[in-house]
Amino acid sequence: MDIDKLDNVLEALLFVSGQGLRLNDIADVLELQKSELDKAVKRLKVKYSAPCGVNLVSYNGKVQFGSNPDYAAEVMRILNPIREKALSNACLETAAIIAYRQPVTRLEIESVRGVDSDYAVSVLVKNNLVEVVGRKDAVGKPLLFGTTDEFLKRFRIESIAQLPDYDKLLESLRLISEAERGENRGEGSVSLYNEFVIKEEEKPEFLEGEEIVVVSGQ
Repeated sequence: MDIDKLDNVLEALLFVSGQGLRLNDIADVLELQKSELDKAVKRLKVKYSAPCGVNLVSYNGKVQFGSNPDYAAEVMRILNPIREKALSNACLETAAIIAYRQPVTRLEIESVRGVDSDYAVSVLVKNNLVEVVGRKDAVGKPLLFGTTDEFLKRFRIESIAQLPDYDKLLESLRLISEAERGENRGEGSVSLYNEFVIKEEEKPEFLEGEEIVVVSGQ
């Protein structure tokens, strides 16, 4: 593969992936020497360097695109309000999946949602709505998540055995969340919506030692 095509293919892969890709995996699939790929990475790092808004980041044998930290203040000012508006639905959807399919791993949650769910799961754990209930007997021993008593209390469900079907549960959670936000507005108490806001750089204790990829701007 010629140099220009290799650079363009790597650039396209990183853009579409949105997360870290292992260089060894890319080299194997494209039947390249690792040295060829390393050179392509170096060229893209030059292309995506300051003052470019996007940088190429390398870590633990992986590469991915990330936002330039020089513009973090502007990015946060624009994206945080948007993120907070969307976060409630993302967390409620994740909570419904965990409630209905528990015990369930993060990857199993993501296979249902179709998107990365690290952030939503960490928010739910931080707010004591879901918890780690064990590890799956599979490669890597991934964490298993289940709902807490606080989840039952918060969403007015008497027991997991009485859960409605998934669509009805999701709709119920949304309606209750909206009602709580309306009741709490202007009363000085903290609504479910406002509780679902944590700093992106925080890594919850339950993920210590686990491989986790945080994608900038998600």
